[in-house]
Amino acid sequence: MSLVRAKKHLGQHFLTDKKIAEKIVNGLVHTDQYRQVLEVGPGMGILSDILLERENLETFMIDIDTESYHFLNDKYPQMGSRLINGDFLKMDLAAVFPGKFAIIGNFPYNISSQILFKVLEHRANVVEMVGMFQKEVAERCASKSGTKEYGILSVLIQAYYDIDYLFTVKPGTFNPPPKVNSGVIRLSRNNVETLACDEKLFWTVVKAGFNQRRKTLRNALSGVLPKAKMDDHIFFEKRAEQLTVQDFIALTQHVTERSKITIQPDEG
Repeated sequence: MSLVRAKKHLGQHFLTDKKIAEKIVNGLVHTDQYRQVLEVGPGMGILSDILLERENLETFMIDIDTESYHFLNDKYPQMGSRLINGDFLKMDLAAVFPGKFAIIGNFPYNISSQILFKVLEHRANVVEMVGMFQKEVAERCASKSGTKEYGILSVLIQAYYDIDYLFTVKPGTFNPPPKVNSGVIRLSRNNVETLACDEKLFWTVVKAGFNQRRKTLRNALSGVLPKAKMDDHIFFEKRAEQLTVQDFIALTQHVTERSKITIQPDEG
């Protein structure tokens, strides 16, 4: 069985340290709430080896790399249709996992944000996610309001998930080694089924606020709510990074109410 060549265009860096692989798999702590787990980008199977030993889990794998797929198919003939050669970002998760499940992986750095948005899209079913990302992305997800790392991903993830930064991984534990440190995080679905506001508008407000993060929200949100409809609410005088998740929910409620106001034209 020949080894898989790491492909730069796929952002592949294969983990070689089995102890770290065990720590990543041990990050799955809510297994009483699901049985199925999807590993994204298994590569040569260092996480897969450990996942398949867990009798309480039914492991699925998806890899876009055909070479990895054939390698894993030879290595794990028992996987059958649970080993998928395809693109996770295009995968119809609801069709494969109609119930609760988890996601795990050593994720390619070049699609980190897309992976996280895919998890958010399926938040009703994804109970937890344990993943390795570029360290600064992992830190950004876990950052709190008032910090320079705090941004769109921080707010949207923390609105629906509790997040734990588990540990840092040095470049030397990969082949080939990346140029930066990696960070492993765990997302655990919180108890909020739906936010106490218009969720679509919430996403719009968060994105608009951070897309012009140096401006006050009065200016940053002018494309969402006309300035003429804004009042003297303190949130409008702050910048996006100063607001907590709950503040953004309250701001969205306020924007909803202010949008209903009819502005009288100036006389004369």
